[in-house]
Amino acid sequence: MELGKFAQLEQKIKQIVSEQVFLKKQISVLEDTLKNKEAEIEEYRNKFKILDEERNSVRARVDSLLDLLADIEVEK
Repeated sequence: MELGKFAQLEQKIKQIVSEQVFLKKQISVLEDTLKNKEAEIEEYRNKFKILDEERNSVRARVDSLLDLLADIEVEK
């Protein structure tokens, strides 16, 4: 009878160790995925910053052109 309980305990311990190994691998995979996503986010932030700067530059140029057009007298 004692050997049966010992075998059950041994099986449960093996199962727990197996699950622990699996979970460590899953954690590693998820950490790598998180790092990749964080790098993607940073890349998109940089692109957004560049696009925002370009938009501001275009806006300034358009405003400058509109000011030039406002100075032109229209002949009737």
